[in-house]
Amino acid sequence: MKSILIISPQEDEARLILESLPSDCQVQNAAGIKEALNLHRQFAFDVIFSDLKLLQETSQTDTVAEAIQLFKDMNPLVEILILSSKDFIRDTVKAVKAGAYDYLTYPIDPSEVRLVIDFVDASASQHLELDYLRDQFWKPEWLEVIGTYDTEMRNVFKKIRSVAPTRATVLLIGETGTGKGLLARMIHIHSNRCEAPFISVHCGAIPDTLLESELFGHEKGAFTGAVRQKPGKFEMARTGTIFLDEIGTLTPPAQIKLLQVLQDGTFSRVGSEETLQTDARVISATNADLTGMCARGEYRKDLYYRLNVFPVEIPPLRERVEDIPKIVDVILKKLRQKHEKTITSIHPQVLRAFKTYAWPGNIRELENLLERACILETTKVLTPESFPTGIFESSDMHTVLPVQDHLTLAESRRHAIEDFERQYLKMLFTRSKGKVNRAAEDAGVTSRQLNKLMAKYGIQKEAFKD
Repeated sequence: MKSILIISPQEDEARLILESLPSDCQVQNAAGIKEALNLHRQFAFDVIFSDLKLLQETSQTDTVAEAIQLFKDMNPLVEILILSSKDFIRDTVKAVKAGAYDYLTYPIDPSEVRLVIDFVDASASQHLELDYLRDQFWKPEWLEVIGTYDTEMRNVFKKIRSVAPTRATVLLIGETGTGKGLLARMIHIHSNRCEAPFISVHCGAIPDTLLESELFGHEKGAFTGAVRQKPGKFEMARTGTIFLDEIGTLTPPAQIKLLQVLQDGTFSRVGSEETLQTDARVISATNADLTGMCARGEYRKDLYYRLNVFPVEIPPLRERVEDIPKIVDVILKKLRQKHEKTITSIHPQVLRAFKTYAWPGNIRELENLLERACILETTKVLTPESFPTGIFESSDMHTVLPVQDHLTLAESRRHAIEDFERQYLKMLFTRSKGKVNRAAEDAGVTSRQLNKLMAKYGIQKEAFKD
């Protein structure tokens, strides 16, 4: 799913580009560079089709490098495609050398649009994966997970790449639902222990009285209900990896035993004096402030220092909104297989709301919302009706129409009305599944009036049918 911006004063050519793009693309139009920059600041487009003359008018020099850089500064990965007349081919080539990806000449050829988008897709994949594929470190099934536009997440993956081959103890720090368990498994899979067991323990979900037994095992008769000997998670992990989630919830006795394991690799089952050895690598995770807990005497400092050998801080979803479309694509791919659905895309209004929502539950909350929407949805597009209204409240509060200060009040009003009508029609046809008569009835206009608006904005009813 790509977000695309078309900047062209030629409405017919812009409409032809729109009709040539894949149906799952999210497309917006801008009449000038200032409007385009305002939109790009809000949505960080993947691809921008821009008229050459408009870029030249923005530039203070003979080249368009400055204008292109304005867009690149907001999103370094954006690809600029120049739209130009064949009469200005020399200037067009200069624009490509200045940083544009490629160019198309007027009149627009739909086949060329599709071809250049395919090339952009291939190039984008290379940009996202180049650092990771140079030595073929990342396993193919993880390439979708490591793709990111966020600088902090790229740093996270660089740290994981560095620490995975070692046996160092890792502490994953982040809010609930940020994917700490997934990253722990990623470290294990890319280590030299990948063939050995990966044992996950949610420390916060185990009663205090049973936690020691779960981690270190117990002997028969060690306590009421211990009817047989039971190996602990450290025994099960053996030469593999043990992942201790919510490590901040450990009881004081369990903290002492875990410290012993980290110090010399030894432990004893509950009710036994026999000393056992383990070579399990420890990866822990927490959403608590362990430093503050140590200062308050709630957590052992010596244990914290042992756990915090290689800390990795994971940013919350609200701080990496540019990754949301990609994360949505990955989740939808899994949900289509799980629920045998034919969902192909998500409505632009939903995606815009996702980018302004606070996400207190992070990626886990996003997964749950998408799964519920997939179950409820009866079309191929996840529409706003399949999501809780609370998702859209923050979006409605913060939605601001881009202001074009170089236009008159009348011109700005006309642009605002056109933007509203375009979005309204798309939502209308999404609800009616492409049925013109029903959409006209819902809108309170005649079918003829609706057809005129469809022609004006280049909206095809076929794009909204099942």
